[in-house]
Amino acid sequence: MSKLISCEFNIDTACVESLFADGSMISIDCTAVENEIADNRFDRTELDWLIYNKPLEYADLVLNGGIEEYCKGSHEHNTIED
Repeated sequence: MSKLISCEFNIDTACVESLFADGSMISIDCTAVENEIADNRFDRTELDWLIYNKPLEYADLVLNGGIEEYCKGSHEHNTIED
């Protein structure tokens, strides 16, 4: 796979569309990734933030297998107990 040069979130398809240096393109279905990776609303929020604010980093994590570690390791969730 050649170098990833740009990514953009397409709100109409809910996909991150990636362009590579060799001219090839891929589309990452963000809904499918969330359904597979996110165990709770906090993980989904974290992924949504990444998709909207850093789509290139999101694509890199998905394509290189680091998305699960990102979700699980980037934050701890505190719950309110009664």
